[in-house]
Amino acid sequence: MKISWLKYEKDKDSFKMPEALGLDVYKLQDLEDSDKMLEKLINEDYKTIIISNDVASFSENIIKKYDKNPNIKIVISIDKDIL
Repeated sequence: MKISWLKYEKDKDSFKMPEALGLDVYKLQDLEDSDKMLEKLINEDYKTIIISNDVASFSENIIKKYDKNPNIKIVISIDKDIL
């Protein structure tokens, strides 16, 4: 199972620990590209994608498309300080 984290490039606080450990943390230069990046990660076989609140607010597909999909888990981080 592949896991990735997705955040806005200017967000310096989210996902510090996974990034420091060298895990797959992707940064968006433009939040308008949230849905495109989610599709790309899913096509690269990531089954769990943890996204920051900034990214979640710009994605239209999170609820509509992936909420009922049992193979894809998209988790919205509740606070920047947690991960």
